[in-house]
Amino acid sequence: MKKFRLFPRLVALISTLTILSCGLSVSALAASKSIILATTTSIPDSGLLDVLIPLFEKETGYIVRTINVGSGQAMVLGQRGEVDALLVHSPVAQKKFMAEGSGSSSRLVMHNDFILVGPTVDPARVGGSKTIAEAFRKIAAAKALFLSRHDNSGTHAKENELWKAAGVNPGNRKWYMKTGLGMGQTLFVADEKKGYTLTDRGTYLALEKKLALVTLLEGDPKLLNVYHVIEVNAARWPKVNAAGARAFADFMVSPATQKRIGSYGVEKFGAPLFIPDAGKKPEDLGT
Repeated sequence: MKKFRLFPRLVALISTLTILSCGLSVSALAASKSIILATTTSIPDSGLLDVLIPLFEKETGYIVRTINVGSGQAMVLGQRGEVDALLVHSPVAQKKFMAEGSGSSSRLVMHNDFILVGPTVDPARVGGSKTIAEAFRKIAAAKALFLSRHDNSGTHAKENELWKAAGVNPGNRKWYMKTGLGMGQTLFVADEKKGYTLTDRGTYLALEKKLALVTLLEGDPKLLNVYHVIEVNAARWPKVNAAGARAFADFMVSPATQKRIGSYGVEKFGAPLFIPDAGKKPEDLGT
């Protein structure tokens, strides 16, 4: 009888352990099928990820959580092992990120370009400029309002590079306003205050109908804007979902996705917002 009185307790114990084990398995499985993507704000602002991520999730079963920040902040998260993959456009910072071993793979995905936009009245008369350096010098000379993201993003890094090439240090001058915001929000601030700003073409085209800002300078080779997908190094941070990051990177450079990238924006804006580049080398684009 003693043996039988213990049996229900044993059954209950086994059942409890089984439930706990299943719970842990379900939790582990859920974690393995989700990835965290840190992306520059310009890509979600353009609307491209709204198209691509649902397709990726449907094809692979992964669930993607996106963190929309500047490229610099995205790479800081990668350096801490807090995200699994990156979509960024800050070439100098990316080279450092990879050289220090924070990323296990970096692949070219696409490019577009930066443009200088401003009010139609164009107070600094930058519209006739032949180069972005000339345009920046005119803005500084006229002390015309310029809105800078100033958020350690890829756009901010490019802007700093262009001011340096123009021989201008805007520093804390009154005409140089630092928003600390993403690209879309900075465009709206520039629009409201009738100032100039540097933007990627994709975000501008996506928001153009809501803005009075116009394109004043484009086409300078120095305005090339290149995007890479980077897998964060799981060998350094074991919690990184290496399989999920690889699946996402493979998806971004796959022929089908590249075709979608190349056609995105054509129907709505009359031109693609991004040019697909998978399989190319940075030097092929002049970077």
